[in-house]
Amino acid sequence: METKKEFKTLFWIIVVFLGVFFMPIGNETFRTAIDATLDLSKWYAQEHVILCLLPAFLIAGVISVFVSQGAVIKYFGANAKKWLSYLIASLSGTILAVCSCTILPLFSSIYKRGAGLGPAVAFLYSGPAISILSIILTARILGFEMGIARFIGAVSFSVIIGLIMAFIYRKEEKAKAEEQMNFPEVKPERPLWQTSVHFFSLVAILVFANWGSPAATDTNSLWYYIFTYKWYIVGAFSLALVYSMIYILKLKTWQVLTATAITILSAFIFHNPLISMVIGIASVCTIGLSDKSENGENREWILSSWGFAKQIIPLLAIGVVIAGFLLGSTHDNTAIAGVIPNEWIGKLVGGNSLFSNFMASIVGAFMYFATLTEVPIIQGLLASGMGKGPALALLLAGPSLSLPNMLVIKGVMGTQKTIIYVSIVVVLSTIAGLIYGTFF
Repeated sequence: METKKEFKTLFWIIVVFLGVFFMPIGNETFRTAIDATLDLSKWYAQEHVILCLLPAFLIAGVISVFVSQGAVIKYFGANAKKWLSYLIASLSGTILAVCSCTILPLFSSIYKRGAGLGPAVAFLYSGPAISILSIILTARILGFEMGIARFIGAVSFSVIIGLIMAFIYRKEEKAKAEEQMNFPEVKPERPLWQTSVHFFSLVAILVFANWGSPAATDTNSLWYYIFTYKWYIVGAFSLALVYSMIYILKLKTWQVLTATAITILSAFIFHNPLISMVIGIASVCTIGLSDKSENGENREWILSSWGFAKQIIPLLAIGVVIAGFLLGSTHDNTAIAGVIPNEWIGKLVGGNSLFSNFMASIVGAFMYFATLTEVPIIQGLLASGMGKGPALALLLAGPSLSLPNMLVIKGVMGTQKTIIYVSIVVVLSTIAGLIYGTFF
């Protein structure tokens, strides 16, 4: 056993050495791919981690600690009413404006709390796929029929995918249902409305902090005004969080108010909402960890959030680096090609053949899209000759999946379930794209 371990170590040393030894640093494609990797990693760290992942970890911690296991099982468990659990799971994306990575800690939290595989997977798909913002943006930029097709496809896919996964693993789900039948009814620590105030304060902060910019010519819409004043809205919901921390979580008032004052002051000093977000989140974590209350829930909340961060962030980092190197970096009107040239992708997804729809689904499944960025990217691809069918296929597969997303899902529910889940998404997206492209 020891010898096998040593040979494994030697093998990886040799692989790394040969990779460095033969690194084609003089090759222009390789150097561009390195630039794309660094660019995507930097942008992801600056924008996505702070605005999306950190609030998402805190929300996942709330589900894990403050939402009773009985409540999760009641609405998402194997014995829950199927129509209710799938309805809640499939429509959750209309509330959460999140991407394929931000949904991961939330999915992991409800799955580990006892949610059935079907509803949990429906939630995993719908979270990033059915954002009401993305549907509106799709209809506005890519056409009304594309927006409707995306909405219908995403809602129906979330239910269909969940049902297929539940059917494939029906024996496992049956065993889980029998186990959950014996779970005792545990009375929650506080009324549901109090937990809801705390939970939705964090959700609102997540949603409005990531509110995307409208089209350049769209200066009179509600969307534009929300975007213009989004940080004031985030500030208002942050005050709701302050209320929750003082009156619901019973944290020390002077600590919460001091942290609030420091966060507000940082906004005037730095004029950078990212810095204020970091200070605010760090303050919440520090206050929660320092709480000495008897039930220990507040401390457990932060520790649970940290647990999700430890599990998810390393895998996401690896996925972002690989995705950037292979597929390039595309964000904020920036486009840097990876090892696989963008022109190749454009040629592969032209027309409306079975192959072009399948390739669009595959590319979308592995490529990383931040919230709402898929629409302008596809707009550019359509201008380069992409067919409307493949465009819809990419819209249905892309936002809900990515290489970083797959790596984390594998760690939560295993390799086999992950492969089946990804395969179902790709197949359904291909079929939907083929049908849509035939009629439009």
